[in-house]
This record gives sequence, C-alpha cells and structure tokens, in this order.
Amino acid sequence: MQLNPYGADAVNLAADLANRRPGSTEELADRCRAAGLVLERPVTADDLDRAGAALDAWEEVVDAAGEQERAELLNRMLAEAAAYPRLTSHPGTGWHLHYRDEEQPLGSVLFTLFAVGTAFHLAGRGMHRLGRCETAGCATAFADTSRTGRQRYCSQRCANRDAVRRHRARSTPA
Repeated sequence: MQLNPYGADAVNLAADLANRRPGSTEELADRCRAAGLVLERPVTADDLDRAGAALDAWEEVVDAAGEQERAELLNRMLAEAAAYPRLTSHPGTGWHLHYRDEEQPLGSVLFTLFAVGTAFHLAGRGMHRLGRCETAGCATAFADTSRTGRQRYCSQRCANRDAVRRHRARSTPA
C-alpha cells in the first residue's frame, strides 16, 4: 500500500481492522492484501498480537479529547515506529516510500503504517478528521476523507438511520 499525501489508505485500513478485528493470521493477511499491502513474509501469531497493539494505540488517537491530546498520542506512536524513510519498488507497484526498515514483520509494518498514515491524514486534512459514528448504539471508528471534512457517521446507512430517528422524534406529538 502506498501512502498518499493524505494518508487515506492507511487510516481506512486502520479503521477497517479496528472495527472488525482479525481473528486469525490468515484473516489479517487476507485483509491486508485486499487493502493493497504487499506481504513480504509469512504472517505469524506475533504479527496478529502486534497488529492488535497498533490498533489499540490507533483507537486511543481516535478517541482523544482534543487536538493536543490527539497529537501527543500520535507522536508516541510515531516515536515507537520511527525508522528512516526509504525508496522501494515491489514488482508491478513502481517506486514509493516505506517508513520502515527492510524485512519488518507485518505487525511492525502495520504499527508504522497506521502512525505515519494517520499523521499524514491529520496534518494534511485536519486534526479533527478521525471520529466515531454519532448514531446511537454505533461506536464504529472512521477516518473522515470527505471533501467537506464534516463526516459524522461511519456509513450512509447510519446517517440515514439517524435522520429517520430525528424525523420521527419531530413528528411525534408531545
């Protein structure tokens, strides 16, 4: 997966994995491949554990009370994931940057990808561009990649459900 200037691919993968945690190494590998990651090594139980830790740290960033706390939590992730950027080319992908040392296990790759991608996303699009769905009963995390930067729901389905709830509340006689 290549980091675009806004980090959208990385934060969308983090949200997807955080909202539906992979239960096995095979599932983690399949979902990472589907997101465009090139897996250079077999996925192990340690990778699954490290991915879980990366997702825990990422969700803390999502749930931060404000911009300063969000930046501090993300800076901790970046410090833990620190590596020099390097140019690489996988067969068929062309040259792009990796923010990790060569031959890293997938769990470490994901930690770094989530940290750097989220930093790109927030710095480029706005520190408010992570959140949780505002529909009652839905706590799904999302990365706001909308044009306007005003996303409040994880999906159109939740937005519609909340609109119906608000409409019914207004239509009900007191």
